[in-house]
Amino acid sequence: MRILIAPDKFAGTLTAVEAASAIEEGWRRRDPDAEVLVAPMADGGPGFIDVLSAVVDGTLLSVTVRGPLGAETPATVLLSGETAYVETAQACGLHLVEPKQRRPEEATTYGVGQLITAAVDAGAKRIILGLGGSGTNDAGAGLLAALGATAESGQLDSGAAGLAGLTAVDLQPARDRVAGVEFVAASDVENPMLGLRGATNVFGSQKGITDERKPEVDGWLTHFAELADRKTADQKGAGAAGGLGYALLLLGAERVSGIDLVAELTGLKQKASQVDLVLSGEGAFDFQSRDGKVIAGVAKVANDAMRPCVVLAGKVLIGSREMRSMGVESAYALVDAVGEEQAFADPHGSLAAVAERVARTWAR
Repeated sequence: MRILIAPDKFAGTLTAVEAASAIEEGWRRRDPDAEVLVAPMADGGPGFIDVLSAVVDGTLLSVTVRGPLGAETPATVLLSGETAYVETAQACGLHLVEPKQRRPEEATTYGVGQLITAAVDAGAKRIILGLGGSGTNDAGAGLLAALGATAESGQLDSGAAGLAGLTAVDLQPARDRVAGVEFVAASDVENPMLGLRGATNVFGSQKGITDERKPEVDGWLTHFAELADRKTADQKGAGAAGGLGYALLLLGAERVSGIDLVAELTGLKQKASQVDLVLSGEGAFDFQSRDGKVIAGVAKVANDAMRPCVVLAGKVLIGSREMRSMGVESAYALVDAVGEEQAFADPHGSLAAVAERVARTWAR
C-alpha cells in the first residue's frame, strides 16, 4: 500500500509537520509495510515557513521584529538565491496576542515591513509572502510605514485607529525602498478590502472587532484607501490578512493561491500520482475548508491524479454531500473517536489513533 500524507496544521495543537508524523505513526501500526510519502502543507498562514524550509534549498535568516501590539518578536526569512519567503503571521499573527489582550484597532503590520526590509537587505529580488492568520486590520499601513511611507495628521504604524485623522499619504518612499523587487502574495482570500465582503466585516470578528465597531473601522480603512489608491482596494485579495494584501498590491504584488504555490514547491502532484491513497487533515473540516484551503487543494490534486482522498480532522462539520463535492471520499473526526477532552490533551496520540482506525478500513 502506498499512501501520501499531506495535512495542514491542526491550529493550536499540531503543526503540519507534527500532524503528518502522527498520521504516519498511526497508519504504520496497522500497515507497517506501507510505502509512505509525506508532504506537510500550508496555505500561506502559520506554518508557511516551517513547511517550505523542508523542501526549499535555502537558509533561514533570524530577525527580531515588532509584533502586532509593539512587543519584539522573533521571526525568520527563508532565503533561496535571490528569492525570499516570508510568513507574515510571524510578525502580525493572531496567535501572538493572548485573547484577553487583543486590541485589533491598534494592531499593526509594521513587523511585516521589517521582514521585507531584512529580505531586501539580504539581497532578495523576489519576495513571496504567505498571508493568513493575521491579528491585524490596518490595511497594511504599518508595513508601508516600515518601508518609509509617510502621512500627515495621523500614524501609519498605529493600527486602523491611526488612520482616522490622515490628511495625506506619501507611498513613494516605500516604493523607492523596494524598487526592482518582485512581490508575490500567496493567499487563499479573494475578498476586496472594503465593504460588506471586505476585511473588517468578514474577518474582523475573529480578531476581536465587535459588530458595533465594524462600520467605523471599515470607514478608517476607506479613508486611507481614498488617500492612497481607492481602485486597488477593490481588487481580489486586497482584503487578505486585514488589508495586508492591499498594501502589497500597492507595491505591485502578484496574487497567487497559497495552497497552489505550496503544492508546486512540495511536488504534490507528482507524489499523488505515485500512491494509492491520499490523506489530508486540519483542525476543523468545515465550510471554510472549501475556499482555497489546504484540504480543498489536496483533494483537487488527488482527484486530478484519480486517487481517493480521505480527511482526518479535529472536528468534521460538513456532510458527505459537501465532502464529495470537494473530492473527499470520507472524513474522520478526533472528537468523535476519542472525545474532545482527550483530543486536546493528547493531539498527537489522538491523531495517531484515528489514523490507525482509518488504516483498518483503507489499507489493502
